[in-house]
Amino acid sequence: MRLVQVVVPAGKRETILAELEERGIDYVVTDETGSQGYTGVVYFPLPTQAVEDVLGALRDAGLERDAYTVVVDAETVVSTKFEELQERYEEEESEDRIAREEITAKAEELAPKLGAFLVMTVVSAIVAAAGLLLDSPAVVVGSMVIAPLIGPAMATSVGTVVDDRELFLRGVKLQAIGFVAAVAAAAGFAFLARTVHLVPPLSPTELLSIGQIRERLTPDFLSLAVALAAGVAGAFSLSSGVSTALVGVMIAAALVPPTAVIGIGLAWGLPTTVVGSTVLVLVNFLSINLAALAVLWYQGYRPEHWFRLSEARSATLKRIGVLVVAIAVLSLFLGGVTYSSYQHGQFEETTRLEVQDTFASGEYAALSLIDVQVTYAQTPSPITPPERVVLTVGRPGGTTYPDLAATLRRQIRAATGYEVAVQIRFVEIQTAGGDATRGSSDATAALQRPLRDPITPTATTTTATTTTIALPRSQATAIAAG
Repeated sequence: MRLVQVVVPAGKRETILAELEERGIDYVVTDETGSQGYTGVVYFPLPTQAVEDVLGALRDAGLERDAYTVVVDAETVVSTKFEELQERYEEEESEDRIAREEITAKAEELAPKLGAFLVMTVVSAIVAAAGLLLDSPAVVVGSMVIAPLIGPAMATSVGTVVDDRELFLRGVKLQAIGFVAAVAAAAGFAFLARTVHLVPPLSPTELLSIGQIRERLTPDFLSLAVALAAGVAGAFSLSSGVSTALVGVMIAAALVPPTAVIGIGLAWGLPTTVVGSTVLVLVNFLSINLAALAVLWYQGYRPEHWFRLSEARSATLKRIGVLVVAIAVLSLFLGGVTYSSYQHGQFEETTRLEVQDTFASGEYAALSLIDVQVTYAQTPSPITPPERVVLTVGRPGGTTYPDLAATLRRQIRAATGYEVAVQIRFVEIQTAGGDATRGSSDATAALQRPLRDPITPTATTTTATTTTIALPRSQATAIAAG
């Protein structure tokens, strides 16, 4: 519900009041004693979805554009006529959305001044970079909460549909400046952290193995879905007049962490990381704007004057077309990453099944597969072929299998078509004696130990690492099943 206050120009009082009475709207009129040519002030309550329609009718009746109009929230209205008015508009209107004037004002309010926007954006990027390097989800979420990114995106979309060029350009400018500032802040902080050893010395491989960073390295179509959903949610929250704070966190989740990854990649000199994260950020930016723009136009937001409708429609369609083309081009990269992820999953599943089939019978029946790890070649393209397979295998104590690696290598090549190096790490299992609890703990530690020993991908022989652990057969079977 809204309470509307309008000032009545001289000579238009009777016409405006007649329009309100014809629509069955309760109102109160007070005399205006100012010297600006107005004769009174009219107050009247309206359902939210009626504001735009009624204000349009009053302007047609003579309400001047320059005369101020105030629309505020009303908690409760006790009036039989208001209830009838509300029921009528609920029947006529299929969508519960705020008026054009309200959504424009909210979009302007969400797009902050440049100084405040820059400060909050830089701070959120630094916090995000710190959270990524610390591998702390809580810190990364904190960076999303303070990021002021919903405002520029919504300002761009609202400015387009209502043909407010100034609002549109303001939104575009803030988004562009915010992206550059966030990347620069994250890169500067990451470089400082690396130089003064605020974080342990990390090689590129160790850096990219950090969970929070690794999640933002391979953008796929799931990332596109998240960004589109964020744009839709942002537009609906804005048009319905509800709080946009939580939706702002969702939009920041699609933008802030990958932007910080770009800065970290620059600080460590990793061009592949920078390219992948940049594509992810651009896709998210464009998708959020596209979704918000489409939702607002679908909800019926248009310019105030009918003669500007054609111009607004043309601008909207052009901008939607540009966004769709840009997203389609970037989606070629997303498609490559998605296909690569599918190939990785297929390769790993086929490898696991081949090894388990080999251990099912014959001379290798005493062995049990505990873990499979695959490393992939670093290439400039999204398609990354498998390079090395590391198998953790449980075996009885005192047994050796010198030909196992070569056998598995041939079988994996025959099943998958990939020529990969195979490395086997044996875990010896003793069926009697030994401390079972300690053995289980040692086995877990062996599985969690990072794989740092290099291996030449083209080697035809493999390296076997043996770890002797006093572990009962039953516990080894449980590990293999897990």
